[in-house]
Amino acid sequence: MPFLIIGLGNPGPKYSETRHNAGFWFVDRLAESAGLSFRRNLRTHADVARGTLHGRDCVLARPRTFMNESGRPVRAVINYFKVQSSDVLVAYDELDLPPGTARLKQGGGHGGHNGLRDIFRHTTDQEFTRLRIGIGHPGHKSAVTAYVLSRPDAEQQRQIMAGVDNALDVMPAVLAGDLPAAMKELHTEKS
Repeated sequence: MPFLIIGLGNPGPKYSETRHNAGFWFVDRLAESAGLSFRRNLRTHADVARGTLHGRDCVLARPRTFMNESGRPVRAVINYFKVQSSDVLVAYDELDLPPGTARLKQGGGHGGHNGLRDIFRHTTDQEFTRLRIGIGHPGHKSAVTAYVLSRPDAEQQRQIMAGVDNALDVMPAVLAGDLPAAMKELHTEKS
């Protein structure tokens, strides 16, 4: 049974460089590091790449629906590849973390994230691992939609990608089933 890594985002070139696509950026970098290519999978409504990462059979997926409708394709990918929730990691943008920060979390609520909220609507077991990629907060709730759907400036983009790279560094531990070690490494401030 493969390990499933799902990146959340919005499809299409209009959104490819927006903050809301941090989950896509993560799985894209992961695929690139392993020489994997995404292909459209009509049964799951997702772009899927499959291969060996750090010695483990893995499936990477990017839903082809908009963020707020991520639940159906996530459920379809889980069912299609017959994956248990303990072997699922969902990567997404996190307003409550500053750019440059990435955090792993096992289970929990959706924290107001619309992509996770829709996944919760379509799945019964939500004890999957989450990779929260910090994009920062615009400062006021009314500005959130415009903020997540806009491009970060060059410095903030660099910081967000540094968080993505830090998350990539702990994937060997995640895939080996040692989430505590991965969390300790990722959550420890680097000097």
